[in-house]
Amino acid sequence: MGGAKNCPETPRQRMIGMMYLVLTAMLALNVSAAILNGYLQVDESLHATIATTESGNKLEYDRFATALSQNAEKTQEWYDKAMKVKEESDKLYNYISEFKDAIVALADGSKAVQGATVRQIKKRDDTNVPHQYGINDGHAAELKERIIAYRDFLKEVSGSDESVRADIDRMFATADGVNAEGKAISWEQTIFEEMPVCATITVLTKIQNDIRTYEGKVVQVLYSNTDASDVRVNKMGAYIIPSSEYVIRGSKYRAQIILAGIDSTKTPEYYIEGQKINDEGVYEVIASGTGEKRYKGQIAYHHLGETVYLPFEGRYIVGEPTATISNTDLNIMYRGYNNPFSISVPGVPNDKVQVRCPGASISKQGGNWIIKPAANSADKLTIEVLAEVDGKTSVMGSHVYRVKNLPKPNAYFEIGGQVTEETKIARKALINPANKIVASYGADGLIQAKFTITGFQVKLPTGASFNIKGDRLDAKSIDAIGKLKQGNQVNIMYIKATGPDGKEVQLRGLPIELN
Repeated sequence: MGGAKNCPETPRQRMIGMMYLVLTAMLALNVSAAILNGYLQVDESLHATIATTESGNKLEYDRFATALSQNAEKTQEWYDKAMKVKEESDKLYNYISEFKDAIVALADGSKAVQGATVRQIKKRDDTNVPHQYGINDGHAAELKERIIAYRDFLKEVSGSDESVRADIDRMFATADGVNAEGKAISWEQTIFEEMPVCATITVLTKIQNDIRTYEGKVVQVLYSNTDASDVRVNKMGAYIIPSSEYVIRGSKYRAQIILAGIDSTKTPEYYIEGQKINDEGVYEVIASGTGEKRYKGQIAYHHLGETVYLPFEGRYIVGEPTATISNTDLNIMYRGYNNPFSISVPGVPNDKVQVRCPGASISKQGGNWIIKPAANSADKLTIEVLAEVDGKTSVMGSHVYRVKNLPKPNAYFEIGGQVTEETKIARKALINPANKIVASYGADGLIQAKFTITGFQVKLPTGASFNIKGDRLDAKSIDAIGKLKQGNQVNIMYIKATGPDGKEVQLRGLPIELN
């Protein structure tokens, strides 16, 4: 817990400390284990996405290098900027890698694995190390400064395209926010304050994924500023224009092969691996196997009574059908709860992506898919992702998720519209009819669901007890509590609440000492 002088302990932190000493919290421990397992899946998915993105970025840099060799005069300026983007992206990416290694080293000591994924971390549930290294030691502030500098650099180099600049601002946002209690919280606190090692490492990996993604997007913007494809007639050459260099297995790879600057009255001939293809120069082949595919050919045309041959080479990448599925809350779904998912298919626009999940309702909200399992759904549901490619809808991937009932929240007392985790409450505040009992997962909860308190029992040290409907004390209990003395204990027991799944649950009691 954060006990540094420049980071005073909050009431929420004190309450968490009391929970470790007083409450058994066995259910909460089970939820924590499920959440930790969820981070394993999210972290592995992010690493897979990074690998795919880096492969695509390499193709963009290769394309830039080819353009530079063909027309340096028109391309050099933009190529130099692209190389600067690569340099700055690598610097921040590598800094975050070292940042993660330092956290893992503090957590696991001599057993730490350099470059570890969440699955390789031994003490991934440790909540002290991220706080100590990030906030107390000041490294989170340095990371924030580096992200801001990188964000400003990308915006500057990407030019005046406001949509691109807005996307960069959104993806690398470092503004302060508010927590579940409505209190201001810094960007650094959202990542490092009392977060388990697995959560912090996963967030940092997500930032690395964003770096690689927007590195590629900005390089594409820079490449679009060149007109190196305009080849002068006195510099004729053979060129390949693929519809895509990344092809899903079973779909077609399509490339237009052209000869720039040729007399339009003369029809060239096109050859691939010695075999003549159609007169339009369109090369099509069914993609089989996976990995990089290369091919060679020639364009033959007649000039001054002679046949001139211009050689060319091409390549494309064949990959398995894939889909990126990441639950933005945790790795399981809850019945009757709007589980948000970020779902995409590499190389496919979002409007061409479909999602199926028998046993659950599906909708879109902002940039997320909302999947809500039915109250009587099975213990496991399959999310299936489909995409329309070349006019054909195909299954790109699927994943089986465990389905559980929502975990029980904790009961708190709300004073003046603010939830308090204190167990000592002023008698005047307790008997105020405007104040009430609420159910919540607390500020540290990775899910936030609305529960309604339907009733509870109040037991006083005098032996009196009151059965109450709703979430507020009634007149009789208020009158009785008003006669108690400071230091007396009021036990609120048998608290019942109904969640969004429609199920009624009984919560732990809420002992209150009159202050």
